[in-house]
Amino acid sequence: MKYSSNSILAFTPQGKESENILKQALFFQKGLDKRIFVMDFYKSASLLTKFFQSEKFINVQEEALEKFQLFVTKTIQKEIPKEIILRIKPGHAVPTLIRESKFGGYDFMIVDKSTGSYKDALSKSDINRFISKSHCPVLTINKDFPTSKIKKIIIPIDISLGTKKKLVWGTVFAQKFGAKIQIVSALNVNIKERNSLALKNAEKIENMLKERGVECGVKILKTHQQSKQKVLMDYIHEENPDLVIIRTHQEYRFSGKMIGKFVSDIIHGTKIPVFTVGGITEYHPEEIN
Repeated sequence: MKYSSNSILAFTPQGKESENILKQALFFQKGLDKRIFVMDFYKSASLLTKFFQSEKFINVQEEALEKFQLFVTKTIQKEIPKEIILRIKPGHAVPTLIRESKFGGYDFMIVDKSTGSYKDALSKSDINRFISKSHCPVLTINKDFPTSKIKKIIIPIDISLGTKKKLVWGTVFAQKFGAKIQIVSALNVNIKERNSLALKNAEKIENMLKERGVECGVKILKTHQQSKQKVLMDYIHEENPDLVIIRTHQEYRFSGKMIGKFVSDIIHGTKIPVFTVGGITEYHPEEIN
């Protein structure tokens, strides 16, 4: 099992337009009672510059960190507390974030999905690539639609796929924020709902979550010749939850492909925060009481 560092990382480019990214990241950090590493990047010097002008290279690093400190202090309007740790690194965002997800020991990482015009904004393809390659869960937020509460969490399930990792994290968010979880499954077979395996599986999950003290409900959706993806997306738009927890699939990470269309549609087709748990993402059982 992966050791829980009780910390998260947020990619927070500097600038007026991206102040809400930091504020949203701190909302989750405070609600989950974790440390947060706030990270930004600066233009990397060449290997020759680092070798022959090492003192100059160090000065660039120090100046970049000082500028970052000023940005964070101005945004939070107080001295930076000990639970907020700044990281400034050379290089490009996506490759470095992928490395951090593997070696940083973070419980999860936060990135903005608004794909705005601000400096260093991640594109849709950047975000899909990062999530597909990440070794830890990723929380995507939208800086233009800030979240002030987490009271309703939707977790789509598929009876053919594992749900344990999603439920562990669903329990963590529900317990910390006092939220209700809605388990949702789409049914496309012509049998009565009461006799469906989807309902039986969802009810087992419901009972397990209730035993953990989490308020939970179950919703079975009939597809009526529509795709499961469309039915689930329509339901999410209708219910407008405060958080969606979904699972990516291990084969995307190892095949080099991007995340699947359904996962991408939920991430980019909604303004709400979406928490993605990858196929090989390890969970932290010590978080569950």
